[in-house]
Formats: sequence, structure tokens, C-alpha cells
Amino acid sequence: MPGTPPTRFTYLGPEGTFTEAALRTIPAAEHGVRTPARSVPEAIEAVRTGEADAALVPLENSVGGAVPVTLDELIIGSPVMITREVLLPVEFVLAARTATPLAEIRSVAAHPQASAQCRHWLRANLPDAVVVDVLSNAAAAISAASGEHDAALCAPIGVGRNNLIVLAEKVADRAEAVTRFALLTRPGAPATPTGDDVTSLALWIRHDQVGALLAVLTELAVRGINLSRIESRPTGEQLGTYVFFLDCTGHVAEPRLGEALQGLRRICAEVRFLGSYPKHRLQPEPPVAAPPNLSDGDFANSAAWLAGLRSSGV
Repeated sequence: MPGTPPTRFTYLGPEGTFTEAALRTIPAAEHGVRTPARSVPEAIEAVRTGEADAALVPLENSVGGAVPVTLDELIIGSPVMITREVLLPVEFVLAARTATPLAEIRSVAAHPQASAQCRHWLRANLPDAVVVDVLSNAAAAISAASGEHDAALCAPIGVGRNNLIVLAEKVADRAEAVTRFALLTRPGAPATPTGDDVTSLALWIRHDQVGALLAVLTELAVRGINLSRIESRPTGEQLGTYVFFLDCTGHVAEPRLGEALQGLRRICAEVRFLGSYPKHRLQPEPPVAAPPNLSDGDFANSAAWLAGLRSSGV
């Protein structure tokens, strides 16, 4: 991370969430000040106002998909920048204040992402229970501990902290579920490229232009840039207008991605740079290679050739 490392961190709280567990994998956060926030907007606003140096918030899950409130916050208000991503394997338990038979459970507190990842298990094992949305997995554990709800879907860390009893372990529908978190700071110069980076963008395309999305994808494809994620969110301005979120392989400092960004800036109504940062891999694997003749070296050679033509004609 460029500049002075952050020492004051905020995250989606309360304590005992997967977000806290993910934050504590970052060395600077483990030794810094960690303050839970009541919501994703509150965590990000603390960065915007200078109350915190960085905020860790959930971005997407391999089962439940994107976290809409985080995407919305990335495009509303003053800019913030992703400087790091954290991938965390997710495991849920069903817990309650007492050893309650599953057949007697009538209400289950759960974060929407948790219930999405445990949908089939809940249907098979608690068909008569009502699932109630709460702001976080820790909030689910707290509501079960207070007796507000009969049980909670929560992280294992929330069981001991709230004196709960585990009624069922590993209740997620898919054992390999992973949540991706983003560490956000105020804008600044991106860190030096590592050779295995991700660049995130938000694009407002011209909705009255035929083939506008195809034009966006072409700017990336002709430069051999791998698009690892694309999704849309309504702008809220009028029906049928959307902002597109893209994750691309590469770094803003690299020639071919830089050229692509210039192209996108020309054809899009607006482009918001959300950051270039190292790719987090749970298992070692090589970065995605550029297609033949489309590496950064190839782009540097062609730029040198053009400079020669402009200066001497050869």
C-alpha cells in the first residue's frame, strides 16, 4: 500500500463477524486500532471523513454473489479506492441459547449472504422456520443470545463470544464457499505492480448508444486483458440506466491496461477508477497470461516503434 500504512481500521461489525476475521489476516490491522461499524455505509463514511484510515467491507461471495450495498457505496459520494483484497473461506453453524431440537425452532436470524449460502440446508432441516435478515453474522448471534430469535446462522467465532450452543455444524450448502473483502482507503497513488494484480472499475455507458457494452468489452479484448468479473447495478436515476462494475487482470501502470483505460474514457459517459491491487490467491497458481503478441513487452515495443516514426520516420 503506498504512502504511510494505515493504523486505524474500521469494518462491518459488530465484533465476531467474518469481516473481523478477514481484517485480522492483515498484519497492519492485527497491530492497529480496529473499530466495528454498524453498516457498510458507516464503515466507508469513516474513511471519507478521516475518522479511519481504511475500511474492510464484504464485496462478493462465491455462492451469494455481489454485496449490493458495497457496490452502491463505491459509486455514491466522494471516491474511495480498493488497495487490497482478502479472500476468506466461510463456514457457518446454527447456534442457540439452549440445546433446542431443530423441530422447535421457529425463527432464525441470519445475514442475507449467510441465508443465501445455507438456503438448501435451511429448507431441508428447518422448513417451518422464518429466516429474519440482520445486518451481520455477529448481529445474528447476538439476537439468538438475547432470545429475540430462536437460533442464528453465524460464524464459529460468534458462538463462544455469546455463550451459544452449536445445534449444527458446517450448515452451508457448499463447503468451498469463499467471501471476498475489499480494503478501502481515500484515493492515492496505487501500489507498485506485482505482476499478479487486479484493477477494478465502475463504468457508466451511454444508454442511447447501440452496442455500447460491446464497445467496452472490445477495448479490453483487443488488448488481451482478461475480464474476471462484470455485473451491473441500477443507477437509481431512471429505469433502464445502469453502472457496470468490472474486475480486470492487470495494473493501471501497465501499458496495455493504461491504453484500455484511455479507450474506455473516450467511449463511456463516466469511468471511476476503483483501484489496482495485488490478486489474493488461496492456492498458488500462475497469473493469467496475455495472449500472443499482446503482452506488456509487445505494447512497449510497438510504442517505441511509433516514437521512432514520429521522430525520424523509421
